[in-house]
Amino acid sequence: MNELVSIIVPTYNTEKFIRQTIESVQNQTYTNWEMILADDASTDRTVAIIEEFAKKDSRIKLFKLPENRGNGFARNSALEKATGKYIAYLDADDLWHPEKLKKQIQFLKANNLHFTFSFYDSIDEEGNDLNRRVESPNPLTYKQLFFCNYVGNLTAIYDADYFGKIKLESSQKRQDWRIWLTILKQIKIVKPVPEPLAFYRIRKDSVSSSKFKLIKHNFGVYREFHGYNFVFSVLLMIRFLYTQLIVKKQYIKKI
Repeated sequence: MNELVSIIVPTYNTEKFIRQTIESVQNQTYTNWEMILADDASTDRTVAIIEEFAKKDSRIKLFKLPENRGNGFARNSALEKATGKYIAYLDADDLWHPEKLKKQIQFLKANNLHFTFSFYDSIDEEGNDLNRRVESPNPLTYKQLFFCNYVGNLTAIYDADYFGKIKLESSQKRQDWRIWLTILKQIKIVKPVPEPLAFYRIRKDSVSSSKFKLIKHNFGVYREFHGYNFVFSVLLMIRFLYTQLIVKKQYIKKI
């Protein structure tokens, strides 16, 4: 159990959080990883902070994009540089539990899986615990994922030898959900590691904090990614909103 894990991290003006994010990767008990950070032309000290770490740890690799192209483009740019058997995703403001990679890879091998994710806890902008745990159906089917993204981007890991590098159009929003849908369409069902292995930071300016943006971008998944017509996409969004607002609540726990 010593295959290389490529950790994909797009960054843009995250000087407040990136140090903690990198340290949470360095603290992994599974040590065979490369952290590939693609900076989307940050204007703050994000790059300088990453460079400090990269000078001391060769596993940390920074690629600076010449102009701001958006999170999807940065993620794809990092993915192109990945050389690991496994691809893991982490946003530049989120954190991992020290045993995240070790437990997930053990879980993949023990269950003969090629993709998995885990539960996660929520923190605020200052890193304070919000006493909120996000779980998921176990197992999770393609149909369930179709109507609600239960997979936290910061928890997902897949076998690139099996699926290849899954690269989608950089301009697409909710790129993470589209990746999981691509995977589940092939394998039909997935088991999550049934414990929290990451910490999701809720920020005031995030897409997930805006209900309007969430509706708009998720509608785009049905309309653009799946290719459904406008009317059918609206009907699917009604089912999505029901699942998101009613069904998913049972998987959000107070701790």
